Amino acid sequence: MARVYVSEGTGNITVNKKEFTTYFPTATLQYKVMQPLSMTENASNFDVKVNVYGGGTTGQAEAVRMAIARAMCEVEVENRAILKPEGLLTRDPRMVERKKFGQKKARKRFQFSKR
Repeated sequence: MARVYVSEGTGNITVNKKEFTTYFPTATLQYKVMQPLSMTENASNFDVKVNVYGGGTTGQAEAVRMAIARAMCEVEVENRAILKPEGLLTRDPRMVERKKFGQKKARKRFQFSKR
């Protein structure tokens, strides 16, 4: 889950009070975070502060990407036509499958032994 605060600035992005390049060390995760800003050509126009929690690093990067994309749509309505076809405004619908009774996990069964 990501909460984004956008303000006029020079393009600084901080995630959980750290520079986003240190919080997301790989180039692919940094690209995901920057994608909505670079597509709308606002990479150097806004400062972005992000609070993110839950999930792994990839899930957090995608949550930040969607939050920034939604913020860009609030800033200027024309940005929606740019971001929507790329799928940046679509939430990932996958959820954790529930654990079934009589089983160890959602799909894993208890071990059966023949004696």
